[in-house]
Amino acid sequence: MMLSNVAILLVGLILLVKGSDLFVSSASAIAKKLGVSEFIIGLTLVAIGTSIPELASSIAASLSQSSGIVVGNIVGSNIANIALIVGCAAIISVVKTDSDMLKRDGYIMLFATTLFLLFAFDLQLSRGEAVILILFYVAYVFFLFEDKSKYKDKSYFVEFIGYFVKFKYVGSMNNRIREGINGFNSDGKKETEKERGSISRDLLILAVSGIAVIFGAKYFVNEAIFFAQLFQLPDTFVGVTLVAVGTSLPELMVTISAARKGYGNIAIGNVIGSNITNIFLVLGISAFVFPLEITGLSIMFTIPFMIMISVVLLWFINTHWEIRRIEGIALIVLYALFLISLFKSEVAF
Repeated sequence: MMLSNVAILLVGLILLVKGSDLFVSSASAIAKKLGVSEFIIGLTLVAIGTSIPELASSIAASLSQSSGIVVGNIVGSNIANIALIVGCAAIISVVKTDSDMLKRDGYIMLFATTLFLLFAFDLQLSRGEAVILILFYVAYVFFLFEDKSKYKDKSYFVEFIGYFVKFKYVGSMNNRIREGINGFNSDGKKETEKERGSISRDLLILAVSGIAVIFGAKYFVNEAIFFAQLFQLPDTFVGVTLVAVGTSLPELMVTISAARKGYGNIAIGNVIGSNITNIFLVLGISAFVFPLEITGLSIMFTIPFMIMISVVLLWFINTHWEIRRIEGIALIVLYALFLISLFKSEVAF
């Protein structure tokens, strides 16, 4: 009986991870063949591509009203992204960083984690708070495409807050989408029969991979809940460990591969962007689907640790504008200590 549950858990994880990868690839291919601008593709697909496993599993858990799985998945994924993934990348190769990575995206990530903690103090995340998180994500994505020269010698973070409060992203959204629509098939080239066949194949892959993501997320979350109940573990604990690490595996494999090729700096940008997406978008959508309950374990330990490890990452980024191997080892050690402390504290909560 136990073996069948483990098998279903693993199959669900494989369907979720591989399905997400194929879904993004086929959707991007279809968009390009239809003449959709690179901006629209980046906005709708690439920007959330690496967070699809977390998004699918969190929505599945939200529909099952398993708040602990949702919150644990997001917090655990963000911690694993920094401590495990960046740590591994830095151990393999020294990771170069730059000031923009810190001043814009780094501070926004820290703001997102802190805002999450503030929203969680009343032990719930309402639909109203979910809408605010989603709007912050929309503003963040469009802020990325703003002309950097406008913010020269200014604080990126302060400008971002002003950009959000003044609803400047609404105008940016209208202009960018209009540009993308006007850019469709500007060369007037007719679609060939071969291209139509290629699109049909991509559509089939898109449909199959989409189904794989849905069923993979459903079975993976269901089995995670099963094991939580079987071993009498809190949902939050299972979400932070099993679900979070499982959905972070794609990023880990890609990061290790990139670091070996000397592109470890790409991993930092992806990790920071993924963490921002997990809180603003994934948490926002999950809480909008079904308001989330926040546990004492999350308030007192896991969310504060997520903020702390985010500060440590920003500190490491600022040291000689690189993350060295010794700092990578420190991140891995912190992650091990986090797991040990989590295992001890889950009994107390």
